[in-house]
Amino acid sequence: MASIGMYGMLALSSDSSQAVSDQTEQQASGSESIGENTGHSTPTNNTGFQMTAGDFRNKFNAAVGKYRLNGLAITRLTMNESSTDQATSTFEYAFNDELRMVGVLDADEQIQEIKLYGTGNVNEPTRGVLLTAIATLILTTHSEYTYNDAQDVIQDIGLLDRDVNQNEFDGMTKRDGFQYGFQVQNDGTSVFDITTVE
Repeated sequence: MASIGMYGMLALSSDSSQAVSDQTEQQASGSESIGENTGHSTPTNNTGFQMTAGDFRNKFNAAVGKYRLNGLAITRLTMNESSTDQATSTFEYAFNDELRMVGVLDADEQIQEIKLYGTGNVNEPTRGVLLTAIATLILTTHSEYTYNDAQDVIQDIGLLDRDVNQNEFDGMTKRDGFQYGFQVQNDGTSVFDITTVE
């Protein structure tokens, strides 16, 4: 039995140097990257993420800078256009060999869903980089949230409970138009998911 304790989250908020250093970007054919300054779009409704991949990247990096989460900044997002095999466009980013993110876009290029995949040993007690990335994603979806608010969401999911068994974990919470979920798949991959709620 393994546990994710509050210590893991707090320790990383003050010392994130173990997160990620230099990153290389590999691009598959038929994909492109979004880098530094990407234009903002006007949302078509008042619910959901209301941001493009470029908006997301800028807000994510702003949260990384504000809370000094060294090593988590996104350099370039790899964009994958919709195709006959894939109905919607997506973007992805690999933070390191054990942590990657995938976002799903609608026809208007607005974000509909974001998933964070963590591999590695689920029996490690803190999984600190994963928890810090989860907190940063929460801060990105709610620009008015503080780091403490992000921890509250993670607590509501159940990830900060002392007796969490990561091998069987499946938790979820809803807040302010978003559903946040975390589960561990049969192959040991941890998946954090943010979707909009009607």
